Amino acid sequence: MRSRPDLNSYDFILVAFSGGKDSAAVLLDLLEAGVDPRRIELHHHLVDGDGPSFMDWPCTAAYCQAVASAFGIPLFMSYREGGFLREMHRRQAPTAAVVFEDADGGVRRAGGCSKKLGTRLRFPQRTADLSRRYCSSALKIDVMDAVIRNQERFLGCRTLVCTGERAEESPSRSAYAAFEPHRSDTRDGARRRRLVDHYRPVHGWAEQEVWAAMRRHRLVPHVAYQLGWSRVSCMTCVFLSADGWATVRTVFPERFHIIAEREAAFGCTIHRTLTVSDLADRGTPYPAAINSPQLVSQARDAQWRLPILATHGSWCLPPGAFGRGSGPP
Repeated sequence: MRSRPDLNSYDFILVAFSGGKDSAAVLLDLLEAGVDPRRIELHHHLVDGDGPSFMDWPCTAAYCQAVASAFGIPLFMSYREGGFLREMHRRQAPTAAVVFEDADGGVRRAGGCSKKLGTRLRFPQRTADLSRRYCSSALKIDVMDAVIRNQERFLGCRTLVCTGERAEESPSRSAYAAFEPHRSDTRDGARRRRLVDHYRPVHGWAEQEVWAAMRRHRLVPHVAYQLGWSRVSCMTCVFLSADGWATVRTVFPERFHIIAEREAAFGCTIHRTLTVSDLADRGTPYPAAINSPQLVSQARDAQWRLPILATHGSWCLPPGAFGRGSGPP
């Protein structure tokens, strides 16, 4: 029996919900632990902001909303203004503001006024260093921090932030604590005190347990897994394998060419020693993507048009399960 914090002691339980299997397992684990859904919030960070898809899957936000609706849990969207493109093209400019939905149905903006200027002009690099793999920090981790720090409702109460990192994924993630104070915690501050803990419910889970939880709840996996991807991050994640790049070049060619063109313009590739074209040349497209035009169409669609809960007995393990696609170190 794995230990867990007293979930009933928190006023708010915030789940960082990417739409991937691990964040889905976090939600399902909380529900199986008996947490009242009315105390759970899903928070999805839009990697590309409110603009067109550049790195992310066009269908991801709609998939997240379909999951939230299926389980009767509110979903809040947030993003870095200008998204991935603006951060990547930053030249002697401050980091953009964070935009987020609040509990009253409004949209708020925080930050963006720093006098500290910075320059990117390259893709995030394949490293554990978040200052160089800035997509995770600038577009996800820091966004959640801003959501919490800029809402009065989190002051003077207890908040639990839940994320889906698993030790099995990488040596770096194996060193994460399953439970610790969150970055936005100020319980020992002199003013504006808020108690915020960070909990990783599935940190000790094997991938088999994650899929088993989704099967129990009949939750249909994100289309990325159905097309052969082993992870749901961005469609063109910087850690994508050679087979993944070969698949993108074959079934999402317009996205592939945009990435390749920007690598050439920056004079710095994602891989550092190989271009995405080099990687694609070394890979083989996923058969599931080649043979599933309807799923490819869903992946391109900003609306989720597939069932979100499988009928009894019809749930199937997707082709991307237990794959060897690359991910963060």
